[in-house]
Amino acid sequence: MEKTMPSKSPVYKITAVPIEKIQPNTYNPNSVAPPELKLLYDSIKADGYTMPIVCYYNKTEDTYVIVDGFHRYRIMLDYPDIYEREGGMLPVTIINKPLDHRMASTIRHNRARGSHDVDLMSNIVKELHELGRSDAWISKHLGMERDEVLRLKQITGLASLFQDVNFGSAWLPSEEETDNA
Repeated sequence: MEKTMPSKSPVYKITAVPIEKIQPNTYNPNSVAPPELKLLYDSIKADGYTMPIVCYYNKTEDTYVIVDGFHRYRIMLDYPDIYEREGGMLPVTIINKPLDHRMASTIRHNRARGSHDVDLMSNIVKELHELGRSDAWISKHLGMERDEVLRLKQITGLASLFQDVNFGSAWLPSEEETDNA
């Protein structure tokens, strides 16, 4: 028999939990590449924790097992500035489900994040450019390499996006090369 929906979403009860009481689950297949992990750090540093870690509370061990939010948890462990600012406490919301349902929740959370649509990202880059933001600013604040910003600008096809780009001189063939052609 399927469980019914909770009467109220768990996010309305966020608890500050000492990171020492939180532990990762053993089944999460999700991983984040170093550039995205650095972007997550930058986001948490700039904006704070804006989303709680989703956990299951294990009463017998008095621990919180992560269902979603492992990388947000890792940021606090890996960056002393974040740990100190937050006083070693993570915002946690608790779901009380058996292991199979927690595993399904983990996968749903991972898959629901989706991926960025290239056209939408191009338009964001275009709008930031039109607001006067430099490629360096866009690169830094969106966590992109400069060549990625350039590629996204190319997709929009607007010449005005390239007014700040210095292009090298065109190659001119030497006389020797034109004689052999």
